[in-house]
Amino acid sequence: MDLYLKVRQAHFQDGLSGRQIARDFGISRDSVAKMLAYSEPPGYRRTAPIRRPKLDAFIGQIDRWLAEDKARPRKQRHTAKRIFERLRDECGFDGGYTIVKDYVRLWKRTGREMFVPLSHPAGHAQADFGEALVVIGGVEQKAHFFAFDLPHSDACYVRAYPATTTEASPSWPTFAPPRWQVFTPPLTPMM
Repeated sequence: MDLYLKVRQAHFQDGLSGRQIARDFGISRDSVAKMLAYSEPPGYRRTAPIRRPKLDAFIGQIDRWLAEDKARPRKQRHTAKRIFERLRDECGFDGGYTIVKDYVRLWKRTGREMFVPLSHPAGHAQADFGEALVVIGGVEQKAHFFAFDLPHSDACYVRAYPATTTEASPSWPTFAPPRWQVFTPPLTPMM
């Protein structure tokens, strides 16, 4: 990282050419070009998909076994080791365990749904503005709306306006419906 910064400084501040920088620091001109192209090291980027010549012929079978496992109880599903053993014994696979294990891990990771638990403390609110197409009097038109939500209690309030001008936007003392005016402390804008 220190070399990276020195190369960029030599070019952008000191005005040295890429060829001169390569000579001074003892690195290739291609490396200098990459260092000048990115403000931070970009890291390794795979240029081609992973090739598994020994495993590619068996991927369809592995996928079928893993898809069938979704209907089975967790304790009766295939492990990577069991898949490797079945491939070797039943299908004539002569590759190693590691490529099977890596493929199974990738397959299971891509099929998994992830959820982030949400926490909404009492008193916290969310507000947003948006647009929607509405039908008023049989005419479809664009309406601009203000949405206010209290996620802790699932209470919400939405008001539509004909335009997004300052005059059409709600004023904080008057926008709240009467049943919300009992909150303690009263709602105050956070703008």
